Amino acid sequence: MSASVKSPWIGRLPKIGVRPAIDGRRRGVRESLEGQVMGMARNAARFLSENLRHPTGEPVECVVADTCIGGVAEAAACADKFAREGVGVSLTVTPCWCYGSETMDMDPLTPKAVWGFNGTERPGAVYLAAVLAAHNQKGIPAFGIYGREVQDAGDSSIPEDVREKLLRFARAGLAVATMRGKSYLSLGGVSMGIAGSIVDQPLFERHLGMRVECVDMSEVTRRIEQGIYDPDEFERALAWVKEHCPEGKDYNPEGSRKSAAAKAEDWRTVVKMTLIFRDLMIGNPRLAELGHGEEALGRNAIAGGFQGQRAWTDHSPNGDFPEAILTSSFDWNGVRPPFMFATENDCLNGVGMLLNYLLTNTAQIFADVRTYWSPEAARRVTGATMEGRAADGFIHLINSGAATLDGTGRQTRDGKPAMKPFWEITPDEADACLKATTWPPAVTEYFRGGGYSSCYLSRGGMPMTMNRLSLVAGLGPVLQIAEGWSIDLPPEVHEALNERTNPTWPTTWFVPNTTGEGPFKDVYTVMANWSANHGAISYGHIGADLITLASMLRIPVAMHNVPAEKLFRPSAWSLFGALEPQAADYRACETLGPLYG
Repeated sequence: MSASVKSPWIGRLPKIGVRPAIDGRRRGVRESLEGQVMGMARNAARFLSENLRHPTGEPVECVVADTCIGGVAEAAACADKFAREGVGVSLTVTPCWCYGSETMDMDPLTPKAVWGFNGTERPGAVYLAAVLAAHNQKGIPAFGIYGREVQDAGDSSIPEDVREKLLRFARAGLAVATMRGKSYLSLGGVSMGIAGSIVDQPLFERHLGMRVECVDMSEVTRRIEQGIYDPDEFERALAWVKEHCPEGKDYNPEGSRKSAAAKAEDWRTVVKMTLIFRDLMIGNPRLAELGHGEEALGRNAIAGGFQGQRAWTDHSPNGDFPEAILTSSFDWNGVRPPFMFATENDCLNGVGMLLNYLLTNTAQIFADVRTYWSPEAARRVTGATMEGRAADGFIHLINSGAATLDGTGRQTRDGKPAMKPFWEITPDEADACLKATTWPPAVTEYFRGGGYSSCYLSRGGMPMTMNRLSLVAGLGPVLQIAEGWSIDLPPEVHEALNERTNPTWPTTWFVPNTTGEGPFKDVYTVMANWSANHGAISYGHIGADLITLASMLRIPVAMHNVPAEKLFRPSAWSLFGALEPQAADYRACETLGPLYG
């Protein structure tokens, strides 16, 4: 298994640019600082490169300005180098006073932060405050980083609180830069009137810097009928599926069940659909060799979605298998990066998956936020008293068989269930995820054309973060975040509750962390305040990173349960109302407007 793969997207992966700012006064002042300032920049660059990776697994490259920046000429030279090097994130560092507006990064589209060294020998904090004031006055938001403890001038260590902010800023900034210029592949149109599948192109263009590529589902039919896929890979994939994807229980009534021959043909179709969906997203040079040059190019899609219901699923096998396999970190080609691909073309949930993914490099669960079970209701139905994290109720996350197989929780970290970046996943862990999954034939009551649903139960004990992006008339995009945990229920309780819905689909029992206040008063209140029928669920408690990323994109956060001390937004946000951070977030996003105009 390779620790990195070639980027599937067109263009260079973004780099982080580090700008060493310095007091421009010669004849003693600047000369005495050159070594310390450049050392601080190189130290920050080394730290970031050692701790960050792109979704491809490659280490993030940092570019340091050729000289310290004492004024506008050197700032311009730095900007020129960063443009040539493909820098997408900007970090200015200094231990001393510098000339604020003369040394600042003026690129309005590049996420930027300033780290002012907390030392007594020179006033790095004074510069930090001055240059942040300049950023705020000019409407170019920047994040301020300042260590809590005073350091000696010769101390080259990076304090833990500074490390946390550097990484939080850099992860979010890289997410912004990575999605810029990429596409969302809208494969089909609106599914069953689901608002999230009404693809709003201005949202992608103005807030995310992306474009929307609209492809009718008839293109999938054309490629199936005309054989526009790699036939060798198809045969290899089909053999792999027969070995690793066991068919599950058929819940259809006897009279509605497909014949063995019809089921076999459905398997062939859904495997072809998987190849075609992937090729539509990122292209496939093999198609050019087969005489399909246009189709070989793909759409440079970093995320996508498939309408499916009902225009497709009333006559053809559903998209559950391709959606589940694409969003997993492995297939017949081995362990690989997952794709962000939304069920029912819910592009808003697809964006939520994408934000999570770019922050974590891990596969994402797409799920219905289906049912809140109170402890009383669960006891009434099962006779059991809920204990542990389930004692105050829980939420049933379940979707029509299209969830990533990583969500089984059969990967481990430190002996505990996890979902990991592909380069950390062993072949045995991928095999364990496959063995924990069956593929029941689709219930034809829902899916007249058949198909196969991934069916598994997520292991409990995984830290998880669920988000939802919604569009509100007059407001625009708004984000919801709920950190919590997957939980285990006693097998008989799981079976009793699961059998009340469609048992052919994958289940995650989820308990959000509650605070006793507002939308997180209790588990029920979280469910009652959720803004849509779907959620994007990531491994890990990443709410603080999501909040930082949302501020970069000028998307306010409606609800979250992240501790206040972990919130990290641009300096300007506190000037919109430091005593009311949520209201300030809304005002700042409205005043500054979408990142891309």
